[in-house]
Amino acid sequence: MDKQQKQAFVKDFSAQLADAGLAVVGHYRGLTVAQMEELRKGMRENEASIKVAKNRLVKLAAKGTPYENLEEYLVGPAAVATSADPVAAARVAHKFAKDNEQFTIVGGALGEKKLSAEEVTALAKLPSLDELRASLLGTLTTPAGQLVRTMNEPASSLARVLNAKAEQGDAAAA
Repeated sequence: MDKQQKQAFVKDFSAQLADAGLAVVGHYRGLTVAQMEELRKGMRENEASIKVAKNRLVKLAAKGTPYENLEEYLVGPAAVATSADPVAAARVAHKFAKDNEQFTIVGGALGEKKLSAEEVTALAKLPSLDELRASLLGTLTTPAGQLVRTMNEPASSLARVLNAKAEQGDAAAA
């Protein structure tokens, strides 16, 4: 990378970090190119991305963003995963780390809040935003359905009583 490419990387990655809801740092020592591509693909599929660059460049890019606090995690062969969704990058990184022991999560940040590796793992286990919305919608629609059934029950009971009386009358007449 020449000086212009490095400056372009710092500018682009800084903008990406400024827009990110979450950043996760992982060490990738020992991963093959195919495994790294698999991780990138998983990130893309979940609207997240992962960058591998010199730690010095990542630190420069993080200056002025909420992710300046990642500096202590940027040692050795570090990759930084980001996503606008505060769970997506953590979920993909955690799943990949479970399947590939060479990849380890060392920490991350949720905005200005620094996260340990354990906190990133806990975040990864949270339901996604879509799952939470579906759960909330289910919770909201359940009482409405019960209310409709409760309101219809007296009319249904009356209809059953009248039907039973009518059948008794028919049986007595016969």
